[in-house]
Amino acid sequence: MARDENGALKPGATIGILGGGQLGRMLALDAARLGFKIHIFCPDTGPAFDVSAAHTQADYEDEAALIRFASEVDLVTYEFENVPAKTAEILAKSKPLYPDAHALATTQDRLAEKTFLKNLGVPLADFAEVNSEAELLAAVRKLGRPSVLKTRRFGYDGKGQTMIREEADLAAAFAAIGSQPAVLEAFVPFEIEVSVVAARNARGEFQAFDVTENRHENHILRTSTVPAALSAETSAEALKIAGKIAEALNYVGVIGVEMFVVRENGRDQVLVNELAPRVHNSGHWTQDGAETSQFEQHIRAIAGWPLGSPKRLGRSEMTNLLGDEVHAWQQLAASPGVHIHLYGKGAARPGRKMGHINRLTPED
Repeated sequence: MARDENGALKPGATIGILGGGQLGRMLALDAARLGFKIHIFCPDTGPAFDVSAAHTQADYEDEAALIRFASEVDLVTYEFENVPAKTAEILAKSKPLYPDAHALATTQDRLAEKTFLKNLGVPLADFAEVNSEAELLAAVRKLGRPSVLKTRRFGYDGKGQTMIREEADLAAAFAAIGSQPAVLEAFVPFEIEVSVVAARNARGEFQAFDVTENRHENHILRTSTVPAALSAETSAEALKIAGKIAEALNYVGVIGVEMFVVRENGRDQVLVNELAPRVHNSGHWTQDGAETSQFEQHIRAIAGWPLGSPKRLGRSEMTNLLGDEVHAWQQLAASPGVHIHLYGKGAARPGRKMGHINRLTPED
């Protein structure tokens, strides 16, 4: 039996992961510490293959390969949200899929996600659906300039979006995102960007890591720092919002909730920007800076184990290593207090995430 009398997955069971990138790699490493085996399913070879017990290299819509994969695992999760709906449907017929297909469908489509958040009463920027140049014109008239045009699907690290500034040509802007179904968002004059990385299991147990302050360069996350420069009241509100979202989705696993903090009338307000139904780049600091890493927490949540403590061990800063920066590994290895996490990727292209470092500083 792969499960105990309470339904928790036993050590020795096999967890299937869709996606072979660095997030899958780090999930596999922490799963192994808990006694689980990992089977990766991915169309291309990736860094997760190097640390997994098995892998299947096939297209995400290869039904025969998916059925074989499902027969060899005890449950399925994923490291990125752009999993085809058909893939999730096929796998969910035979094995538990966490987070489930509903959470996936809600969070992989920006319009569905924002509509869900609005109906939940969560604060977020105004938005409008855009399917044509005419609808873009109407949306800009409603929301004003500047505003941000984003594709409904398949956008990350700044891809699939463009800023609508005062001088912007709307036809050119719509063409720049491939004339795809999109969402226009009102521009948010934020003070800082933050995120909450949290976990929930099937029993409804919820744990959140401390609010993380994030700094981006060229739309790519550069650093994540905890604790964030927020008041206790604002931090508590951010954590409350994350819990409300996880509960409403009946979510199982780790979720990343990206937020803006805006200052109005002398007080801070938190606005939700986007959801990530997976472990999150801004949670990498937890590997060295918390009692339980986000990767172990995700495995615990989907396996039906008790969640670990999210307690912070000190002040932490995560820095992504982009492109050629990874070649400085010798200098980084010689730096006191630096914890290095390299992904085992090949070519160090500009802007490509090759690894990250965590710096942990004890608090007074």
